[in-house]
Amino acid sequence: MYKKYHSLKKEKSFIEHGGKRLKKLRKCQFSIITIAKNADKTIERTIKSVLNQKKIKFEYIIIDGNSKDKTLEIIKKYSSKLDYWVSMNDRGIYNAMNYGLKLANSKVICFVNSDDYFFNQYSLDKVNDYFEKNKKIDFLFGTVKRYYLGNNLIIKSGFDKKKFLYNFDAQTSHSTGFFIKSKLQKKIGLYDEKFKCSADYDLFFKIFSNPRIVGSNTKKNEIIGVVSSGGFSSKFGFWNHLIEETKIRIKNNQNYFLIVIIFINAVVKYYLKKLS
Repeated sequence: MYKKYHSLKKEKSFIEHGGKRLKKLRKCQFSIITIAKNADKTIERTIKSVLNQKKIKFEYIIIDGNSKDKTLEIIKKYSSKLDYWVSMNDRGIYNAMNYGLKLANSKVICFVNSDDYFFNQYSLDKVNDYFEKNKKIDFLFGTVKRYYLGNNLIIKSGFDKKKFLYNFDAQTSHSTGFFIKSKLQKKIGLYDEKFKCSADYDLFFKIFSNPRIVGSNTKKNEIIGVVSSGGFSSKFGFWNHLIEETKIRIKNNQNYFLIVIIFINAVVKYYLKKLS
C-alpha cells in the first residue's frame, strides 16, 4: 500500500517546483489525473473536457513534466478550477502517474492523458451510475473512440479476461476508459516504474488474474472517452512493447511454455503484417 503524499514538508517541495494546491482536500467521488509534457496542442481540450463534467463531484490533478512549450501557460489559465497542479522533472510517465495517485483523495480514480478527452459532459455521470447500481464492482471499462495512425477509428468496448492471458489488447483503454476504486488501487500498489511503456498492462494482469476482483463495462453505445492516435506508448515500437509485455507475464508467474508460444506468435503476426 502506498502512503498519502500530503505532509506539509512534501507540499512545500511541490510548491518549489511550481506546484500549487488550490483547494482544500475534500472527499469526492472521482479523482481525475492528467499527465502532461509538451502538450500545448491538445491539453486545453483535455482540461475543458474534464472541467465541463456535470452532476458529479470530482477533483482534478495535473502533473506536468517540466514542459518547454506553452503547456504550463495553459494549465495556469485554468488553475483556479484545479485542485492541484505541479510542473517538475520526473523519471518517466509512470513516475508522474504514481505521483498523481499519491495525491488522489476519492473513491474512484481515472487517468485522462493530455491528448485524450471525455466524450461529453456526462461521461463521469454515466460511469458513476454503474458504480452506484453495483456496489460490488472494483473497476469499470468505459467504451472509447480510439484513433490509430492514419486516423483509423475503432470503437472499443468491454474487456475479456480470458483473451488477456494471451493478448494484452483485450480491453478498451487506460486513458479515459478505465476507472478503478481507490481501495483496490492501494491494495495492488503503484505502477511498476521498471516498465517504461507497459506498466498499465502489469496492473491489468493483476486485476484480470484475480477472480475475486469484480469488474464491469459500459454498453457499446455508451461512449465515455476519446483516445487520440500517436500517444505516449506509440513512441516505443513493437520490440520494446513485446519485451516489456513478456517481462510482465514472467513477473506475474504465467506459465513459461505459454509465454514462449505467445512471444513467437506475436513475432510471426508482426512480420506477416509487414509483408502483406
